Amino acid sequence: MATLILLRHGQSLWNAANKFTGWVDVPLSERGRAEATIASCKLKTYRVNVCFTSLLMRALETAVICLTECDEICGGKIPVIKHAANNPEWHGWDQYHVDSSEELPIFPSVALDERYYGQLQGLNKAAAAEELGQEQVQEWRRSFSVRPPGGESLEDTMSRTIPFFRDQILAYLKQGDNALVAAHGNSLRGIIMYLDNLSPEEVPTLNLKTGVPIVYSLNSEGQVLEKEILDD
Repeated sequence: MATLILLRHGQSLWNAANKFTGWVDVPLSERGRAEATIASCKLKTYRVNVCFTSLLMRALETAVICLTECDEICGGKIPVIKHAANNPEWHGWDQYHVDSSEELPIFPSVALDERYYGQLQGLNKAAAAEELGQEQVQEWRRSFSVRPPGGESLEDTMSRTIPFFRDQILAYLKQGDNALVAAHGNSLRGIIMYLDNLSPEEVPTLNLKTGVPIVYSLNSEGQVLEKEILDD
C-alpha cells in the first residue's frame, strides 16, 4: 500500500487579490505560507519518499515548506529539486547530488502547471464578470471544454496532467513509495478525476481549498482504497 498526498498550494498574492493567475509566477502570501505550515503539521504522521510540483513558485514554496516544517514527514531527509536532464540553461550546474539515502527528490514539471487563462490572466475576477458578463466568465471558469480567450479549457489542462500522473507519479506509488503532489486547483482536478472516476460534468464543481491535504491510500495496482480530506 502507498500514500498519495495532493496539496493545492497555499494562498498566493493574486488569490488574495481575487485575480486570474494561471501561468503568472506569483508567490505565496503570508497566509499562504502559514497554510503550508499548517498542512505540514497535519501530515506529520505520514512519511513522504518523493515529491512532484509544477514549475510555478507558489507550488514549489508550498512543497518545500510542507516537507521541512515537520521533519517527520521526510524522515530527516534533505529535499533536493531535480531539474530536467540536459537543460542547457543550467550549464551543468544542476548536478547536485547527495547520498540517495539522505535525499528526498522533488520533481518540478510543466505538466502540473495551473490552467493557462490566456487574456484573463491578471484581471480581477469580479471586475471581469462586471465588464464581460457574469454568465460568460462563469462559463470560462467552470465549464469542462470551453476555453477563455487565448487560454486552456479544463479539458486541455487535464490532457497533460492525467498522462503525467499515470506515466510518472503512479509508477512510484505502485512500487510502494509515498508521494506528495503540490500543485494547483485545476491541475489537481485532473488527477482527482482519474482517481475518483469522475465524469466531465462532475469535475468542474470540485472545489479544492488552498493548503488542505487530500490523502489517498492505494494498492500495488494503483487502485484507491481510501480517501481522506484533512480539513479541520
